[in-house]
Amino acid sequence: MMPDLGKYAVTVLSAYGVSLVLIAALVGASLWRARRVRAALRKVETRRTAR
Repeated sequence: MMPDLGKYAVTVLSAYGVSLVLIAALVGASLWRARRVRAALRKVETRRTAR
């Protein structure tokens, strides 16, 4: 159920849309960085155990 936002509907809905896009971008960047860090850690651990 959508409340009646009147003349502010476009502003409010676009603010929600922008917020969702920014949150998705932050989650994506966090996951991307986590994969990079995990790969780097795996590489360091492999080098360390190979000695």
